[in-house]
Amino acid sequence: MICKATINDALIVAQLAAKLWPHHTAEEMLADFEETIQNETCAVFLCYNNNVPIGFAQCGLRHDYVEGTSTSPVGYLEGIYVDPPYRKHGYAKRLLTACEAWAKEQGCTEFASDCELHNTDSLQFHLNVGFEEANRIICFRKTL
Repeated sequence: MICKATINDALIVAQLAAKLWPHHTAEEMLADFEETIQNETCAVFLCYNNNVPIGFAQCGLRHDYVEGTSTSPVGYLEGIYVDPPYRKHGYAKRLLTACEAWAKEQGCTEFASDCELHNTDSLQFHLNVGFEEANRIICFRKTL
């Protein structure tokens, strides 16, 4: 079952997100997800298997330039995660479909995403669900 997260689901989302982004704790992300869930320019979807939360997807609207797109706003997949035992069963694709439907409801005609260059699992997922690679970049920084 896929459903749009409500404020009451923020802790569940944060706990799943901590598995995707392990450099943060669920407690650190809770306030951000409470804000995101209530933000009309964002949506978070939860995936359940037998009433157990097994995954989530977060999407939003981007009004700035998005690599490879020509319209604005663009629906953007900010993060997607499914617990390992449930992968390769179509759950992530269903979460993505919910995000895409939400973006269409917001007037978007394009949907985009990104992944780290070294994240071959994410790259393969994106290609398998119909994304096409728009560009590859390496970002730089330095301390001033």
